[in-house]
Amino acid sequence: MRSLKLGSMMLTLGLLVACDRLGIPDPARDAAIKEADARATGSACRHAGRAIEDCYALNPDAARAAVYAGWKEMNDYMRENKIEEVKPLLPQASPAAGEADASESASSSASASASAAASSGKH
Repeated sequence: MRSLKLGSMMLTLGLLVACDRLGIPDPARDAAIKEADARATGSACRHAGRAIEDCYALNPDAARAAVYAGWKEMNDYMRENKIEEVKPLLPQASPAAGEADASESASSSASASASAAASSGKH
């Protein structure tokens, strides 16, 4: 009887340990992951020599407080250890350029529609 109780307790314990593999959402774990990602983003921004405002603009979904904490932590670390900034090698697509492309394509499609309507009215 005692071994049956021990076996059932071990089975229950085993199931509880593997809870994260069952797909059960854990809001605290998800929040911790998001904060760690935002801190890493801020840290990477500082290492790349980006201003904190640029970092906020490039990562609008990241928590600002965590981004700032990561940025400041990396700033202090770089100063203490006399580490130079590493400039990014890949060209960066700015958010404003994406908006400009979208507005250009919208205006060109609108002008194409207008010219098509004008040409169909001539016939």
